[in-house]
Amino acid sequence: MYRMAMNAETLNCPMCGAAASSDATRCEHCGARLATVACPSCFGLMFLGAKFCSHCGARADRVESETGAVRRCPRCRVKLEGVVVGASNLLECSKCEGIWADVASLEKICADREQQAAVLGMATSLPQESGDLETVRYIPCPVCNKLMNRVNFANCSHVIVDVCKGHGTWFDKDELRRIVEFIRAGGMEQARIRQIAELQDQQRQLNAARMGGGAWDSVEPRRNDYREVELGISAAADFLKHWLK
Repeated sequence: MYRMAMNAETLNCPMCGAAASSDATRCEHCGARLATVACPSCFGLMFLGAKFCSHCGARADRVESETGAVRRCPRCRVKLEGVVVGASNLLECSKCEGIWADVASLEKICADREQQAAVLGMATSLPQESGDLETVRYIPCPVCNKLMNRVNFANCSHVIVDVCKGHGTWFDKDELRRIVEFIRAGGMEQARIRQIAELQDQQRQLNAARMGGGAWDSVEPRRNDYREVELGISAAADFLKHWLK
């Protein structure tokens, strides 16, 4: 049982009793795990034993589950553990708190959260781009072991995730919660608008090139941009690409 301080963002480790900050996921003294992804609504980290999410107030709903084939964390290489958070079947790394969502699970998460935003009117400001810089490191897919693509989820979320188009998406610690915030803030609709503008801009350039009898050199680079848009959409479980057909 955690004992929260009355006026501070601190708690006590249930294993050794040492004080820990409220945003810590592990005890700095004994290494005991302090928090896990347990919120079925926003997929935020919750302190072990907490009943309600500190991010959105939803009741905790987390159940450990059996896994079939052994999958390993693409960063830590430890075995990923099966977990059901709400109705979502995920794989979780107990060491780095990363989350693996297969294509079907991510598609359902995106659809459910966007529907919630539409019904409840939960629009807020879109997440801003993080100023953190890190060395790019490509990591292998837990299923096929091929290096995954690093993409800006939906091309405008400012959350860079690792994607294997055929198998799923890897979210580092707290990235899935940030994606949910992005969707609830209307991010998917903004991504659609941006993609439509990209398509219309490319079409205008192609038409102008045809009317001018050439000028293809100035149009060709846009195809690379178009590919980047398509890859960003794939990271969002192919939602935008299908809806724009």
